[in-house]
Formats: sequence, structure tokens, C-alpha cells
Amino acid sequence: MSYFVQTHTVQLSGAIWRNAPIEVEHKHAPLQCHKLGLMQTATGYGKRIATATMVKFNGKWRRVYCCIYSNVGTCYIGKLSDVHFVSGYPQ
Repeated sequence: MSYFVQTHTVQLSGAIWRNAPIEVEHKHAPLQCHKLGLMQTATGYGKRIATATMVKFNGKWRRVYCCIYSNVGTCYIGKLSDVHFVSGYPQ
């Protein structure tokens, strides 16, 4: 599976430009709760649910988080105020 990070640029006018996705290295690095089969919240939903995946972006390994409510989640790295979206595609 290949993982991609999509960055964005915010101009002074407030316009947001989405840049082309960048393919990044990834690794499986589960947290203790993943190893024990536990959820981070009682419902399994939330704004910042840590996944067992890490990607190498700008020379650093960063944890992929998921904002998930209902059936669909959005995966990202960074803070919610400065989000870089992450997506994985089978090869």
C-alpha cells in the first residue's frame, strides 16, 4: 500500500490552494491500546483518534490521526489548525 500526504497553501487573501499529493514512507507502529485491542474513546469516535500508522513527512515520523464520526473518517497528520491530509491506496 502506498500512502500520500496532501498539503495546502493559504494565501494572504484567505484562499486555500491544494498542492499535489506527495508519496511518503510509512510504517506500522501500534500504540499500547492497539496492542491490547482497546479503543481510545468509549464510542470509538472522536476528532483525534490515533491510528497504528506513521508516515515520514518533512524528515520526521508523524502519527496519523483520524477524525471519525459515523461511517466515514478523515485521516491527517499535524494539528487540526494546520492539517495535512493522508490517504492510502493499494498498489
